[in-house]
Amino acid sequence: MLLRADFNTPMRDGKIEDDLRITAALPTIAWLCERDCEIVCCSHLGRPKGKVDAQYSLAPVAKRLGELLGVEVPLASGVADFAAIELSQQLEPRQIMMVENLRFDPGEEANDPAFATNLSELGDVFVNDAFGAAHRAHASIVGPPLAMPSAAGRLLAREVEVLGTLLDAPKQPFVVILGGVKVSDKLGVIDALLERCDRLLIGGAMAFTFLAAQGAHVGSSLVEHDQVDHCRRLLASGKITIPTDIVAAQEMRPDASTRHVSAQSIPEGWQGLDIGPETAGAYSDELAGAATVLWNGPMGVFELEPFAAGTHTVAEAVADCPGFTVVGGGDSAAAVREMKLADRIDHVSTGGGAALELIELGDLPGLQALRASRRA
Repeated sequence: MLLRADFNTPMRDGKIEDDLRITAALPTIAWLCERDCEIVCCSHLGRPKGKVDAQYSLAPVAKRLGELLGVEVPLASGVADFAAIELSQQLEPRQIMMVENLRFDPGEEANDPAFATNLSELGDVFVNDAFGAAHRAHASIVGPPLAMPSAAGRLLAREVEVLGTLLDAPKQPFVVILGGVKVSDKLGVIDALLERCDRLLIGGAMAFTFLAAQGAHVGSSLVEHDQVDHCRRLLASGKITIPTDIVAAQEMRPDASTRHVSAQSIPEGWQGLDIGPETAGAYSDELAGAATVLWNGPMGVFELEPFAAGTHTVAEAVADCPGFTVVGGGDSAAAVREMKLADRIDHVSTGGGAALELIELGDLPGLQALRASRRA
């Protein structure tokens, strides 16, 4: 079995900071082992730009996977070279190996057919369980299904099932919370969600473009001036709620002096870096009455303590919500794990960008490739 997993884990000084994406792959690996499969795992890690770079080696991932499974997981020194293929041919049933970072080869991101063909030599059947990479038309995602019987892994199938429910039949009221930096990155998903949700709550730096569209004085806050008119049209839907108060500072620093100010009148030289307590409380009230919730993107610069309260309040409100709750990957997923709230969320997605693209477009290159493949 050639298993495309998403082991793109956060690393610092060669050590794994969060092993969620490794543990998320365990159900599929266990299922395959129970059926006496020989498993070759492949994944990307970081952005080595098509060159071998030791800081992006999958060695720590292979070690951690072995610890979780209680077995040795050898790591091939190459990606899809002769040595890796030879090692794969030596596997016995229930044995697992891993090849090196797919992005060490420029053919991965270039979707090079020759690289995809070499990769396909590592197995007889392809399983895509890399939801976090399924929105990339890269060689390891869309290549193997053309060459071999293919199927979705348990993680990928669950992600599509949950996010598909939000698209097709969410229980009402359906409340969405969107944060993050740029509204331009999320215009498509906002349009898609406004057709389905009852209320869309805006936080993060993207809120200031919406506030500027209302004529607010936003000080030195980040505004995408070319998106102001678009935001004005979105506000006309009547479904969007934007902050009424803001935590502002002159500098984005962990020891910054802050002010609690009206969202309509941020002083010159000051920038909004979190939603205020009034807004956080109002958003919590909206969430308390929701039957379905989708949250993607922090409410402020939550990595810095002076600007973390808004994100933490929203995270608690999502966890307390009695309805069906989904956290759409990325920084918001990191926040609920950091606060140890993940077990109180119905579904924490492993793919922020993939989740948003699936909601916006209703499909992903990785899913299209699996549907086109001949079945296992």
